[in-house]
This record gives sequence, structure tokens and C-alpha cells, in this order.
Amino acid sequence: MDVHVIATGGTIASTADGDDRGAAPELSGAELLDAAARVGEYADLTVETIADRPGFDMALSVCARLAERIRSVGPTVDGVVVTHGTDTLAETARYLDLTCESPVVVTGAQRRPDEPGNDGATNLETAVRAAANERVDSGAFVAFDEELHAAATVRKSHTCALDAFRSPEAGPIARFTRKRVHWHRSPQGADATFPVPGPDAHPTVPLVVSASGVGRAAFDAAERRGDGVVVAGTGLGNVTGAVGDAIVDASCPIVLTSRCHVGPTEPIYGTAGGAATLAACDHVRFAHGTPWAARIELVLALAADRVAERFDGFDG
Repeated sequence: MDVHVIATGGTIASTADGDDRGAAPELSGAELLDAAARVGEYADLTVETIADRPGFDMALSVCARLAERIRSVGPTVDGVVVTHGTDTLAETARYLDLTCESPVVVTGAQRRPDEPGNDGATNLETAVRAAANERVDSGAFVAFDEELHAAATVRKSHTCALDAFRSPEAGPIARFTRKRVHWHRSPQGADATFPVPGPDAHPTVPLVVSASGVGRAAFDAAERRGDGVVVAGTGLGNVTGAVGDAIVDASCPIVLTSRCHVGPTEPIYGTAGGAATLAACDHVRFAHGTPWAARIELVLALAADRVAERFDGFDG
């Protein structure tokens, strides 16, 4: 099996020299493979480095460049592995899930290579094993702590633990042990592929969070600068009355999500800010994944003029 590895930076590629400076991505993809001694047992590997960014500063322009590279090299290999910083790893995985048909497995590390008990080599090995597995034939996935997760359901759920990635509602797709892969269900990628926007052509989509006492000022500012807005509501997708009034007055596409880790959004409450009130607006749609995954999908849907197709409107 042939697997191509693309490095983009992150903790897996970071080092820290002494006590006077913080960690920064410095290792190339080739150096990561050299440090993962057994990874070559599972596939014939090629490697390149396209970025050296920390996960918390990943840019959509880099995601676009990454997607274009995967679309180019994907048909020539059995799978692609991307190494990435963990903070936005799930968002990049979702971006690739929606733009790439080739199988892609994204991984990273919670501990640097120069820290005791570092997890980068093990995670990279799991990612290569997944990308080389014939059951993983399309879509994007996250390999972490010997588990494989779907890009559509995974989230980073712990700031520093080694088992940082979870799919709270769906669970992992598979568990990798020393000798075999234990499949819980068939791996499936996204059900639609979007074109990749140009590096500087991504629509602007701010994210607004509703919470006790939040007024409309933050939403109004987001709408002024955004081509669309994602709102992380409470419960089933409700917001404060003030934010709800602002959403009703808005003129751009609005996607409502929930701050909750598990469960759908649904229009039940008809008061100001209630999801049933907001569902009556033609420009309001609903998403059932994480707010940040919905933001990635709205960016791509706006660029392709496919918002109504991709999000629920609850219009009967």
C-alpha cells in the first residue's frame, strides 16, 4: 500500500529549547517519519511539508492548499495522512472531508517529541495503518490514541490528555491494537464534495456564542463583517431574546447550532430567541454538529452557493 504524508506543523512537530521560549513547530514531515521507527512496516511512504503552523493559528488558506494537494496526489496513492496541530485538527479534518474524495487521515500529538511519554509516533503509526486499510476508501478521519473517528462527529474534548479526541454521540469507528483493527462500524466520509475555494476566496463566517445575559451587540458586529454567521446557542439551539431579535433582523444566512456536546437542534420554543421563532425566518438554518464544524461547512457552502442544500430549515 502507498501512503503519502503531508506535514503542516503542530505539537507533533514542535520543540522547545530551554526555559526562555515556548514550543514552536520546527520538524519536517521527513523527520517525523524518521522518529516513528515502525511506521514504514505498514505502507510505502512518501512525505512532504507544506506548513509549519501551530494548530491554534491554522488558516483557511492553508486548508485550501492542503485540499488541493490531496486532490492532486490522492488518486496516485492508497491514502493520505496529514499531521496537524490538535487545537483545530477537527476543523481541518471536516474541511478535507467536504472537499476531498480520497481517503485522508488527520493526526497530531498532545506532547512534543522532546517530552517524556510523547504520543506523536504512536498516533502517526495509527494514522498510516488507517490510511493503508482497504476499508478506509474515501472521506476524512481523525486517528488519535489508537482510535479512528469520523471527521463529521469528532471534537477535541480535553486540553491536554492523550485521549483528547472523542465522538460523544457516535463513538469511534475503530480501535487499533498491536495485532489488528477492531471495527465498530463501517467508515464513511461526507456525502458531498465541495469545490476548494481559492486561498483568498473563503467567505467570512464569524461565530457568536449565546449565554446568560448576552445582548445583540456581538451578533450585530458579526453580521456586519460576515457573509454568514454561525450561532452557538443553548440547548436545542435557543438564544437570548436580544440575540434572537438580532437574528430575525439579519439579512445574511444564519446557522444555529448548540453548545451541548450531544444531541440535535430543534425548533421547540416560540418565545423571543426560541428556535421555533427563529425557524420561521427564511435566512435561518440549523446544524446538528459542533459549532466549529458547522462554520467550516457554511464557509464552503457559501462559496459554492449551496447553503439551503446543506442545512436544515425546518420549513415542513
